[in-house]
Amino acid sequence: MPYVNIKITKEGATPEQKARLIQGATQLLVDVLGKNPNTTVVVIDEVDTDNWGIGGEPVTARRARGL
Repeated sequence: MPYVNIKITKEGATPEQKARLIQGATQLLVDVLGKNPNTTVVVIDEVDTDNWGIGGEPVTARRARGL
């Protein structure tokens, strides 16, 4: 049973976009590894930008500077 954990920043991904991520990740495992889509688990974790850091600083600060 494959388990895929997708982590994204919490910046307004729509339910439709999340559904596409789930479908796409599932299909990728089917296409590349021949996995059964009925037993493939995909979890999307949305992380607040204050809790996600890049280059030693929170994403919130980077976004404020336009990065």
